[in-house]
Amino acid sequence: MLDYRAEFDAEVTLDGGGELRARGFRLNIPHADVTDSEITALLVAALAPQRVERAAVSDVRIIAEPHPPAGDTEAERVRFVELSHVITAGMVTYPGLPAPEITPHLSRSASRGHYAAGTEFVIDRISMVGNTGTYLDSPYHRYADGTDLAGIPLERLAGLPAVVVRVVGSERGVTAEMLAHVAVSGRAVLLHTGGDRHWGTPAYGVDAPYLTREGAHLLADRGAALVGIDAVNIDDASPEAAGERPAHSLLLAAGIPIVEHLTNLRELPPLGARFTAVPPRVAGFGSFPVRAFATVPADEPPA
Repeated sequence: MLDYRAEFDAEVTLDGGGELRARGFRLNIPHADVTDSEITALLVAALAPQRVERAAVSDVRIIAEPHPPAGDTEAERVRFVELSHVITAGMVTYPGLPAPEITPHLSRSASRGHYAAGTEFVIDRISMVGNTGTYLDSPYHRYADGTDLAGIPLERLAGLPAVVVRVVGSERGVTAEMLAHVAVSGRAVLLHTGGDRHWGTPAYGVDAPYLTREGAHLLADRGAALVGIDAVNIDDASPEAAGERPAHSLLLAAGIPIVEHLTNLRELPPLGARFTAVPPRVAGFGSFPVRAFATVPADEPPA
């Protein structure tokens, strides 16, 4: 098994003034075919808490090294943070959509006639809409010619470097101004609004936080890899919005998956976590529940 590092030259302009130039800079990378944009995002994260206005890498060289035996390096240990709601029969995710129905297809008692003595199984059936629990929207959810669940590559869904944008207690709409100084290129941008505190209650769908049109435009233009929110919808779903869905439209048109109904984002640091939200490979399908989670270095305290 191999570990990979990138060696590169870099030019960085800091927000508020100042420049950095580096030759032969090295960073750990998750895989050998990492892109320049991913390396740039890792570099920006490594420079935190400095805010970066612009960063560029060049002369990239990938170095493969033997992976040390398990337990040799304390820094490799991580903790897992659950970011999904539990799906239960009859629960309401989005007001107006049907709740999931969970029933047995083959009960344990009925299965005993098919197997040897003492052996039994249960096979369950679930009937639900794709927008149940914590779920991912693919471009196909919004656009007939968009990429469906089966077509999204794993590198857009798993192990993404995450940036958590905390807007708890702010106005309902997450604006471009709130995101202006956040480095988002190649990252999962997770909007921590605190909306999940109302999960499972009528208040969850009332005056919920959302991402504004201008905020979505900024994230799409700056190359976010994925955008998630801990609220009922990434768009304003109130009657005043008159059914417009600019955040869905802009992000999914740019091929950026959306994860809605996240929870527990308060447990993540602003930078340093890795985010995963992978749905099954269902062809011709737009949205489906995910087991969303993050990994955080074991020595990183909760936010």
